[in-house]
Amino acid sequence: MDTQSIVKEAVRAIDSKKGENIEVIGITDLTIIADYFVIATGTSSTQVKALAEEVEYKLEQQGVTPHHIEGRNTPWVCLDYSSVVVHIFYKDQRDFYQLERLWEDGEKVDIVNFLED
Repeated sequence: MDTQSIVKEAVRAIDSKKGENIEVIGITDLTIIADYFVIATGTSSTQVKALAEEVEYKLEQQGVTPHHIEGRNTPWVCLDYSSVVVHIFYKDQRDFYQLERLWEDGEKVDIVNFLED
């Protein structure tokens, strides 16, 4: 599965479980960490966990498994798919860490096309 497809599937999985404020930032030109960050907010610790599990489940159905998962039962779950890193936050943690500000030089990707079909 190519990088764009991983991003699309992650965004769709998060949206299907009512994740909020989904953002995709292209960071290829800024770092070797990954090509994209997918960032989303859950409204409760239960939803944060459910969003992460849904991303993992949907991508596993496509034969893609995470390289590493951090924070499974915490307010910030990070799923590392090498070229794509998915960050799912509880609102307070997202406001505190402000990844979007830290990576503001990255390319903001319009997710509308990912949600159509």
